[in-house]
Amino acid sequence: MRIFLSLFVWPLVFSNPIFSLAFTNNDTFNKVDTARINKLLKQGYAIRLSNPTQTIEIGKKAFKASKQIDYTYGMGEAFRIIGIGSDYLNNRKEAMNNYLIALTYFIKINDLLSQAKIYNNIGNLYSSVDPQRAFQYFKKAKFVANKLLNKKLLASVTVNIGNVYFRENKFRAAIEYYKKGLELYRKLNDTTYQVVCKQNIGVMYFQLKKYDTAYPILIETVKNAKELGLIYIIASSDITIAELYIIKNRLDIADSTINEGITLATKIKNNNIVANFRYLKFQLEQKRRNYKLALTTLYTLYKEDSLAHDKGISTQIDLIREQAKADERKRENEILIQKQKLNQVEIIASLTVAILLLISVGLLYNNLKRKGKTNIQLNALNQEIIKQKQIADQINQHLEEIVFERTKELQSKNTKLKNYSSYLSHQIRGPISSLIGLLNIEKSGLIGKAECIDMMNISVNDIDKVIQEINQMLNEDDYELD
Repeated sequence: MRIFLSLFVWPLVFSNPIFSLAFTNNDTFNKVDTARINKLLKQGYAIRLSNPTQTIEIGKKAFKASKQIDYTYGMGEAFRIIGIGSDYLNNRKEAMNNYLIALTYFIKINDLLSQAKIYNNIGNLYSSVDPQRAFQYFKKAKFVANKLLNKKLLASVTVNIGNVYFRENKFRAAIEYYKKGLELYRKLNDTTYQVVCKQNIGVMYFQLKKYDTAYPILIETVKNAKELGLIYIIASSDITIAELYIIKNRLDIADSTINEGITLATKIKNNNIVANFRYLKFQLEQKRRNYKLALTTLYTLYKEDSLAHDKGISTQIDLIREQAKADERKRENEILIQKQKLNQVEIIASLTVAILLLISVGLLYNNLKRKGKTNIQLNALNQEIIKQKQIADQINQHLEEIVFERTKELQSKNTKLKNYSSYLSHQIRGPISSLIGLLNIEKSGLIGKAECIDMMNISVNDIDKVIQEINQMLNEDDYELD
């Protein structure tokens, strides 16, 4: 499975906190201070796609300010914003930890809408590792969205359900939900998430191998993202566009797109996107037949790729619930375990590369061996064909000789038969003429009947002798007619 498939559709979250829920029973709240904190939270959320690191910093500042005035909603939303920034940096442990802390604050003030947002965020974390659990959280969020008639929340949940279908490779179902989400965001006039939905739709068409449909959508996505300064969207869209160029054998422009994407991903400090571009770089060099550089890139990728731990994400998320209550020592032990896992991945990656090399050598050897055997078989078959052709030529020559002899024999017999016919006609003509003459003489009365009969017997005997002679000639193969 290609590495980049787990990247394109990123978690969708929400903005615009509900100000009516910003107050608790604490009468010491200063409305001016809460408004400033809410504005700060909006700013942090707004730059999540271009600078998630700054989003986290702003979230920390908002939490500090909220804590000073005991602003419960502000503290909860600050942790949610920090979680969103961590999620975009692919630090899912920190994201889950902050989401769970934020949820405790929103439960405390009975803020159903903010709780639904957290359910939506947590569903996103599970979407790539546990689709069924992700659907459970999205179902909770959707229930609240319908109850509160909150179209923004409903739009986000709709798109996130599409994300889960994408993870399950149900691309057509994902497209339906992305299109529904796009329509909802158009009604909300949310240009940022319209761009996100377009990107997702383009990626789905790419997965369906409808490249001619996907390409213009993704190009338009990048154009809109540049207009809005959405660096994250540009970088993640470049992954699919670069792969399209590789498929179309436009290798130079693919290389340029990959380099641009790596620069942008490095700028927003997203190692996951960088890893995807490195994988594309491996594919590109492999297609260029620059195998040495391709293997070097693949080795580096397996060494640094953080996606190698996706299979353990579900377990990690479960452990995060306990981490929120654990002390610093337990945190250090978990970090140590992670380092050990990373070391294991490095060893596995090295072994994988070595195995791939051995397999390549083995396949090459088998191919050469099979080719040699094939050549021997072809030579043997060629010799057999030559032999069969010689036999066929001999048979044809023998048949021609037989036909010639038979023709010669038939011609000889035809000649003999003509000669027999001529001889018979000549020898019989005399006796028959005599018979005819005798009959005419007898009719004229010039000769007696007895004498006529005697003479006719002589002629008949002559005819009989000729016939016997002809029979004897026909029965004697060595008879020669003068």
